[in-house]
Amino acid sequence: MRVGAKTGKLWKRGRPVPREPSVEDGGAVDALGITRSVRRADLKAVGEVRRALRELMRHRCRSDAADVAELLITELVTNALVHTDQGAEVSATIAADRLRVEVRDYAARRPRPYVPSADDGTHGRGLVLVQTLADAWGVDALALDGGKVVWFELEGATDAGPA
Repeated sequence: MRVGAKTGKLWKRGRPVPREPSVEDGGAVDALGITRSVRRADLKAVGEVRRALRELMRHRCRSDAADVAELLITELVTNALVHTDQGAEVSATIAADRLRVEVRDYAARRPRPYVPSADDGTHGRGLVLVQTLADAWGVDALALDGGKVVWFELEGATDAGPA
């Protein structure tokens, strides 16, 4: 068995074999939503979660809403993986004309949006983007394990909803 240098694909007997996904099969895409467990510090999982969300939204939502949702889920999952010592649980559901995305992590520290200075480069803008682009967002503390859920909603995201 070998691993392709650029693609990361596993090869057996001259055929590529899909690599183990970095996002565990915590749930499949269905008519209502997705759920995924993301391992600690697995930043490759961010793209996989984004693709799963895109697939969920593909035939149900407007493309502009899907673009915004992909950007925002990328920010929340990346924050959970970069700023905590454990993995995260990600879920997205579509109900009526609303998309709701939740990212659960195991750190009690609440995120705070701030406007970064010019010296911060591209860091520190994630929650400002969520605050600006989402119709609603928030942080819910989880009493049992000290973790939290950071969530956002996009209203009118579906093709059936208002534009």
